[in-house]
Amino acid sequence: MTYSEDELLPLSGIQHFLFCRRQWALIHIENQWQENVFTFEGRQLHERVDDPTFNETRKGHITVRSMPVVSYELGLNGICDVVEFQESPDGIPLKNREGTYTVMPVEYKRGHEKASAIDDVQLCAQAICLEEMLVTNIPQGAVFYGETRRRSIVLLTRELRDQVYQLSREMHDYFQRGYTPNSKPTKACKSCSLVDICLPEVTSQPNRVSVYIRQNLEG
Repeated sequence: MTYSEDELLPLSGIQHFLFCRRQWALIHIENQWQENVFTFEGRQLHERVDDPTFNETRKGHITVRSMPVVSYELGLNGICDVVEFQESPDGIPLKNREGTYTVMPVEYKRGHEKASAIDDVQLCAQAICLEEMLVTNIPQGAVFYGETRRRSIVLLTRELRDQVYQLSREMHDYFQRGYTPNSKPTKACKSCSLVDICLPEVTSQPNRVSVYIRQNLEG
């Protein structure tokens, strides 16, 4: 299945969706947003990196920042923080460049490496977009963590790619239906910027929603 231009969803949302389907729906379906210290620090990190005019070449290594990407198979579009092109006989030709180059996306995150695949799926989605646009194969990418100031190499396995395709299909299904699921409270809710909008302790049980509304109307 391929999606049209009008059906494209923000690529960055795939991380929100894996973290919490309700958070994703509040942001991307209900257009709700509230910033906290974590989102503020993340935004500052990206603002330091994002520069669409930046294009650096050093000894066969090209670094491009804020590169727009799209995949009509995933139905996603967005911006890669950094894309690195390394001169290699196994690479692809680039416009107005001599030689051939391999491609690797680099995503910037404010915190540290996580046990879950939450950062990996966003990076893999970026790679799939680049593969579709450039007609190439990208075996790995990297995530740079602001807290540790280190890169973590991510192998873009078949399993990870399948997960990205599955998540993108679910996102489109939710969006088309305008569906916002009930919350499933976890410890992570405390650090979510939307906790006061989501009300996880209330919305996790539909019968408590009506009680909450009635109490607030009566109060």
